[in-house]
Amino acid sequence: MPEVIPPSPSYFIGMSQYLVRWTPIASVVGVLAGSASALLIWLLNLATALREAHVWLIALLPIAGFAVGLLYWRFGTAVEKGNNLILDEIHSPQRTIPLRMTPLILLGTFLTHLFGGSAGREGTALQTGASLADQLTRPLGLGKLERRVLLMAGVSAGFGSVFGTPLAGAVFGMEVLAVGAVSYDAIFPCFLAAFLGDFTTRAWHVHHTVYTVTQVPAMGVRTLLVAGVAGAAFGLVALVFVRLTHAVGRLYKRYVAWSPMRPFMGGAVVALAVYLLRTTRYIGLGVPEIVAAFQGRLPPWDWAGKLLFTVATLGSGFKGGEVTPLFFIGATLGNALSDVLPLPATLLAGMGFAAVFAGAANTPIASAMMAMELFGAEAGSYAAVACVVAYLFSDESGIYKSQQSGSGKLAWQSRKDENSAEAAKAHNFEDL
Repeated sequence: MPEVIPPSPSYFIGMSQYLVRWTPIASVVGVLAGSASALLIWLLNLATALREAHVWLIALLPIAGFAVGLLYWRFGTAVEKGNNLILDEIHSPQRTIPLRMTPLILLGTFLTHLFGGSAGREGTALQTGASLADQLTRPLGLGKLERRVLLMAGVSAGFGSVFGTPLAGAVFGMEVLAVGAVSYDAIFPCFLAAFLGDFTTRAWHVHHTVYTVTQVPAMGVRTLLVAGVAGAAFGLVALVFVRLTHAVGRLYKRYVAWSPMRPFMGGAVVALAVYLLRTTRYIGLGVPEIVAAFQGRLPPWDWAGKLLFTVATLGSGFKGGEVTPLFFIGATLGNALSDVLPLPATLLAGMGFAAVFAGAANTPIASAMMAMELFGAEAGSYAAVACVVAYLFSDESGIYKSQQSGSGKLAWQSRKDENSAEAAKAHNFEDL
């Protein structure tokens, strides 16, 4: 039997110093991010209530888009990259994220929702969490590696607090950095910040929407295969969403030189579409429609409507996030798939809710954990299968352009190519 060597006393001393140092830092990050998420949720609830009470505000969406674009053109060029700026700073720390990112993204997101854009809130939560956390860098004298951990904790706290899913938030902060890799070097700060962020948001008496899966059949070989088929559909729709959003963004940048005019034109497109369709179900967060997808049958085209409205909004430069619209797209797509797949509509809605996000963000583990937290273990197991398959069927280029490639989705193919190259080298050497 091999000899078991216990850790040296220096290991425990070093670990104690690490915990003593990072516990208060991660706690402050959690409180800051959780408070910002509470403010964000309150603002978005206010914006939604005002817009629904005064539908004519949607006609002013082009003007709101111009105002948001002008605001960033004048004061926010350094932070305009948003989530991608945060990922860039985590990958290669250069300079502290300007504090003005927080008020700019909060105001931009509020205006987007007040006047009827189709956007989410995760992007705002990530940016407020990371930018507020980064203000601790200089006072605490953190080096580049420590600053990287600090930003990851801010991302985890922002995500976990805005959705009420601290486990998913903690993993998201470590998983979102690179496709096919999870950075465990910040695991303690990420978990602590995510949980304290969630506690803080709840302490502000801000409540999250409850989604309930009411029917979950026993899992067997047949239902497992059906879950995989559903996951493939979710992944392909995630791929379409990502490519369309990036393509629309490139078109605006190519043909509209002055950035404030891009959201003006995008706002005009969305406002005109609302007028022609005579419905507001595809604008804003769309939470009522997401809840409805778990409770009954919806029009089978709802997911496509939300996808197009969100692409038109975010692709033109409005602020907010992609994730809640992805929840809408996934939940309503799952609801529609119940017409052809032998699983309950409520379960497929939960699976799509998590899996379309998993495919678009390349974060299958965080998405599966979110499903577990929101829907429970049994429904979460189905969602986890769908998340993994959706991740495989989507693109390596997700909603975050600065996401790097770790081992990648086709790591086996890379290793196969490397082995083939090595074999060819050896063969050529033998011929000599």
